Parts: sequence; structure tokens; C-alpha cells
Amino acid sequence: MQNEINKSQFENFLLPGAATVGIKCVDGIVLASDRKLTFGRMVLSRSVKKVFKIADHIGVACAGLVSDFQKLQSIIQAYIRLYILEEGQNINTKAAAKLVSNILYRNKFFPYYTNTIIGGVDSNGNFLYALDPIGSIIEDEYATTGSGSEISIGVIENKYKSTITTDEAKELAIDAISAASKRDPSSGEGIDIMVIKSDKIYDFYANIK
Repeated sequence: MQNEINKSQFENFLLPGAATVGIKCVDGIVLASDRKLTFGRMVLSRSVKKVFKIADHIGVACAGLVSDFQKLQSIIQAYIRLYILEEGQNINTKAAAKLVSNILYRNKFFPYYTNTIIGGVDSNGNFLYALDPIGSIIEDEYATTGSGSEISIGVIENKYKSTITTDEAKELAIDAISAASKRDPSSGEGIDIMVIKSDKIYDFYANIK
């Protein structure tokens, strides 16, 4: 029992926090995450970006060690550029998610400490995938990750509907991350939102409600 308590205290002290969400919509995809960077009890930054564009129609949102997901982002973008040059066409969302899965699985013995949500819009439709640090892929209508995920998932589950639009999902993402930020001290300090549509990717910023 004492060992279990010590392990829990150690994890709470060291693990970085985040509230990151992804929502599939009838007209696109919404990805969002808070900006706070914590490491245990320390707040290291209040302006860390955790949502990235990796292709003209695909975005990724992360939670975990900043160094790991920044490195992962740069590797993904490099592979996607190579794919476009070799194939002469854009990569679709499913193939991008599989690419990330392969990168993560290849490093499973020394994994990137990050959970990843990938969303995109292509000729096959709108897709959202959640990946763990060793490359497991789950396709879903919505996903959350980070230390605030237990709270944010409840907000999304309560309000999500299959006919949700990106405008509605933006507000839902703000509500979910705001709720997590009020109850999880490792989340907060503003929200970066990415809306992916067939014509363009749009970036927004919102304050915590």
C-alpha cells in the first residue's frame, strides 16, 4: 500500500498536464487544447502551443512532454512532405494517422511521451483518430487526452450529437477545456482551437470561461 501511495505521489509530481480535445463534425473537424505547461507542481509556461497543422487539410493536437510532441510534429511534417513529393498527391487522413502510428510503434521501447489526436478532411470524408504513445489507433467521433481528460470527456459526452457543426463544436471544446481547467490545476491559460474544413484550416484563440 505504501509503495502504491509513493508511486502516485511521484506520478503527480512529474507528469505534465493538459486538456486536449478533438471533435468530428458534419462540416469538418475541431481540435483544441489549453496553453498551460506544467511539470508536477511547477508552471513552466502559460503560452505553449499544443495544436499543429501537419498538412493542408490535417491537424494534430497533443498532450504530454512538449519536447516529445514538438519533435514528433516535425518528423510527421517531414514524412508527409516526402509522401507528397513521391506520390504527387496529398496524403489522406487515415494514411497520416497510420504514418504516425508507425513512427510511434517503431520507438515503442523508448517512446515519445505524448498522446495524440489527429483530425482531417479529405475526399473520403471527415476523420478523427486518437493514438497512444506506442501507436494504437482508435477512430472515433470525439476524443480527449491529458490530465484534464476525465472532466472534459464528460462535458463532450453530455452535449455531443452526430449533427454537430464546427461552430457548435468550437463552443463545446471551449466548454470542455474550461471545465477541465477549473478542476485540474495542470490545465488552463487560454485555448488554441483549430477548425479543419474542406477548403482551409482556421486557427482561433479563446479565453477560459
